[in-house]
This record gives sequence, C-alpha cells and structure tokens, in this order.
Amino acid sequence: MIDTTPIPTALLDRLLRRVERPARYTNAEWNAAVRPWEAAKVHLVLAFADVYEVGMSNLGMSILYDIVNRQPGMLAERAYAPCPDMAAALQEAHLPLFSLESRRPLAAFDVVGFSLGYELNFTTMLKMLSLAQLPLRSAERADALPLVIAGGAACYNPEPIWPFCDLVVIGDGEEVLVELLLLYSAYLEQGIRANEQSREGKTDFLARAARLEGVYVPEFYEPQYSESGRFLGLRPVRAGVPSRVCSRTVMPLPWPPTKPVVPYVEAVHDRAMIEVRRGCGQGCRFCQAGMVYRPVRERPPHEIIAAAKELLLNTGYDELGLLSLSTCDYRGIEKLIEQLQAELGEETAISLPSLRLDSFSVQLAERVEKRRRPGLTFAPEAGTQRLRDVINKKVTEEQLYEVAELVFSRGWRRIKLYFMIGLPTETDEDVYGIVHLCRRVLAIGRRHHGNRASVSVSVATFIPKPHTPFQWVAYIAEADLQRRLDILRRGLRKPGLELSWHDPHMSYVEAVLARGDRRCAAILEQAYTMGAWLDPWDEHFRWQAWQEALRAAPFPVEDCVRSPWPLDAPLPWEFIDTGVHRSFLQREYARALEGQLTPDCFEQCSGCGVSQARAIRCWE
Repeated sequence: MIDTTPIPTALLDRLLRRVERPARYTNAEWNAAVRPWEAAKVHLVLAFADVYEVGMSNLGMSILYDIVNRQPGMLAERAYAPCPDMAAALQEAHLPLFSLESRRPLAAFDVVGFSLGYELNFTTMLKMLSLAQLPLRSAERADALPLVIAGGAACYNPEPIWPFCDLVVIGDGEEVLVELLLLYSAYLEQGIRANEQSREGKTDFLARAARLEGVYVPEFYEPQYSESGRFLGLRPVRAGVPSRVCSRTVMPLPWPPTKPVVPYVEAVHDRAMIEVRRGCGQGCRFCQAGMVYRPVRERPPHEIIAAAKELLLNTGYDELGLLSLSTCDYRGIEKLIEQLQAELGEETAISLPSLRLDSFSVQLAERVEKRRRPGLTFAPEAGTQRLRDVINKKVTEEQLYEVAELVFSRGWRRIKLYFMIGLPTETDEDVYGIVHLCRRVLAIGRRHHGNRASVSVSVATFIPKPHTPFQWVAYIAEADLQRRLDILRRGLRKPGLELSWHDPHMSYVEAVLARGDRRCAAILEQAYTMGAWLDPWDEHFRWQAWQEALRAAPFPVEDCVRSPWPLDAPLPWEFIDTGVHRSFLQREYARALEGQLTPDCFEQCSGCGVSQARAIRCWE
C-alpha cells in the first residue's frame, strides 16, 4: 500500500532549518494551485530535473501546470530537484522527495512527468527517482507505482533514457498530456493496480497510449546491431505499434498562462513571460529547435495584449518578456510593442530575449529599454563570412560593425557576443576571425565610451544534434578543441574583452547523450551511480564519474561521437518523424559544404516537408 499522506509540517520544518534557501521547498507561493486531493481522479506531479530557480523560469512547465489544473478531475503539482544539502537531509531523515503543493511523496501520484530540456538533466532525473524511493528502471516498477513519463527538447533522441521511462512525449505537450491523463484515469477506474506483481494492466495501457500521436513507448521497440556492433535500426516488437513516432505539433498555440506561480526565491528569469512565437524560419543548420518546432506559429497581437494585461495584474511583475526563438522575426513586432506600451504604460518594461544582428533589432531594443541599458546580446556564431555561410547564419561582418556602431553610439557600453567552435569545416583561421571581430567591436566601443566600453565573448562547443543538417558530422577532436580555445584565450587577453567558454568535458558528455543509442543508458546509469547529477552546474559536474562510466561503456564511444556518420547510415533517433524530411536535411548539408545560403521560410519555401497548410498566420 502506497502512503499518500503529506509529510508532517513539523518534520519538514526541522529539515528546512538545515538547508540554504528553504523557500525552495515550502510552497505557498502566489498563484500556486492547491486543490483537494480527493476530488481528482488522476494526480500528476510535474518534475523538473533541475533546481527550483531554473524550473520556475521554465515557461513550458508553467503552461502544462496551468492546462492540467483547468481540467475537471485532474490535479497537477510540482517538484524540483533539491540542492545537495536538501537531498542529503531527506536521505538522512529517510524521507522521500515530495511535491510542493501538498507535500505528498512522488510515489503517491498516479503520474510523474519529467521535464528534460537538456541532455545533462538526465542524471538528475535518476537522482529524483531515487530520492522518491522509486526503482530507476520501468521494468522494476510494479503497477501500483506511478507511471513515469518524460518530455522536453532533450527527448528528440530518447534512447539514452529508454529503460527509465514508461513512455516519452515527443513534441508539444499541451494536448497529448491531457489525452494521456484521460486515458490513464480510465485505466485507474478499472482497477489496473489490483495486482501489484503483474505488469499486464500497465502494458495494456501503454499499448493504447502508443497509438496517440507524439507518444513513444520504449519497451515496444528493439534495437538491431550488426556483428561489429554498428547500429542498424529500431523495430517494433508489438503488433499495432507504429514503426515511426510522429512528434506532436499544437496548432494554434493555446491561450498563454496568465496566472503563473510567482516564486518567493528570485528565479533565473524573474519576470512575466508570454510566448509570442513558436518555431523559427531562419534555418540555421546547427539549430535543433529551428528544425523540430516547424512550422512557425505566431500568436495574434490582440491575444498577446489581452494576456499581458491579465498576466501583469495577476503577478505584480513590472517586466514582460516576449519569448520565442527569434522574437524580432515576429511579423508586426514594431506595432505590437507600440500597442503594448500604450496599453501597459511606461511603468512596465518590455524585454526581447532574442535579438537579430541588424539595426532594426537595435531600434526595437532602444524603444523598450528606456529605463536601463545593461547591454545587448547578439550571436554571430562564427568568426568568418565563409563559416557563417556554411551554417546558414545570414549576417555579414559589415552588419556586425554597423550594429556595434549603433549600439555604442546610443548609450550602451556593453555588447555580449555568442560564438561556437568546432563547427563543420572550421579551421584555425575561422577562430582567429572571432578574435578579429571582437577586437574591432571593442575598438568601436572605445571610440564612444573610452575604457568604460566592454565586449563579453561567450564560446560554446558545437554539438551535432539529431534532426539537423549536421547530424552526420563528427564532434570536434580534443586536440583541435584545445588548440582553438588557446587561440581565443591568447587573442582575447585584453582589457575590455571578457572571454568565457563552456566546459569541454560537459560538452563531450552532452554530445554522447545527444547522439547515443540505447547502449548509452548503461553509461548514464553508471555515471549516476558514481555520483553524477546536477550536471549542468559547474560546481556539481563530476567529470571523473563520467570518465569511469565512459571507460566501462559496452561500445566504442569515441568512434560514435568523433567520427562522421555515412549519409545512408541508420540513425538512433530516426524513428521519430518531426515532419522534416531526411532528404531535406541531406540537401541542406550539401548546401552547407558548398557555402550556399537557404532563405528564411517566410521569404521562400525550402521544401523541408512540413506542410505549409499547417502553418498558422498571426493575422490576415
């Protein structure tokens, strides 16, 4: 019998005196949905595989929380990864991980739904299952225990987490999550938990769930390998299961949450947020999100304005973030900002998290950042025009200098620039190009502000992600990576230039998990057993644990990650159909090698395979 009683307040209070920022674990935030447990037929806990401050900034979690709690007979609560001090306190007290709203153990819920936005969150999911006192593997969890599901951007290749989840949601979750909960509620009413030792009830439910668009049930599929261990494909092993899983696309976008939970602890992004646009038509060849979230869907202006008024009234925020992969590409963005400012008043700041590298973006930023000017951020991505053409980043060196001139001349003293190293066809000369660009931008700033001008340079290692034109290319060799980092460290060692780079060990682990097949599950589990979790955090990342797990891997990891894959080779994630055709990705890869640009989707259809009939125009 599963204990569904809340953890006693007095017992929890004693734990909270021992940990930093206890407000992470106390609930009672403004707008939290505290609903009667007994009134719900199905209980869901949304489990975010990172700490509270990050999870409370995640709009996807807020959307699902809002949608489920508006459904009759459904209840959604929240759980976040505890920090190490709280995790240790729970284990010492023999207490399970609990939800915030009712303080019930995660095992008391019918469904535990993990949000996985990043491959390095995978070990944290395992830690949360362990803290919840649940078996890590689906095959070891009896029917009486919760259904464990996962979704999010990192699940476009779910194979490394296949044994830990009963099912995985691929794509947009707004509709399919409700469908799953309705289906599971019906099975709960039929008493599928009667025999805790049997998996027949759950297997029957999973067979029905597998027929829903966007649902992948790993146990119904089997990988095939050659005698040499080369991956050959994934095949269904149960009748009625689709050979390809179509990712779910929600059209039109549902009404945005206008009464989100307001944290007491400052979140990473502490502001009101509205998603104005989903998807991106720019077609950058390295960008997974730009490929898998097609077609572009835009929210109508009148809906944004109405929702913004409700949102600010319900939260008390004085800043509104207009979110998308490329907010400045929203058609009519200038008019939208004008209307928002007229409706919301000057006391409300509007933020644009993503800016294009052009003068129009700077003019928009100038319009919305009247009260404060901390700096602007742009992403040239590569240091030379040749390499920017390879990745389909449609900006020129002259545009960058024009934008820098505009930014510094209008009062900003700081520019942040994002680049990647390890891109396909990159040479050392391309890396020297980054140094040249940044020094020239700083010189422009110094003309306007003297020594007060600064340029922050952030460098990430390129990872060839699934479902992109670069999914076949190799991850950069270690020696090349270190040499190019050295070029940047030497070339950007100058007052006014601030260089930061992503930990190469983290990037390598991310590449393994992003590109791996089912055999990576053993690596993941071993790394977790050796102490790896909260991997996105520098202070918690344990490279030694990953090294030991990688050395014990049942296949040659280096060959799979650092070697290019033949264009006709089966790929571990190709059973997922995002709507973008393989032939389009191959064609884009060929165009990349020739340095040919592909126009934005709204300028010219590139024939990616996503039906244009599915695209929703924001207004006529």
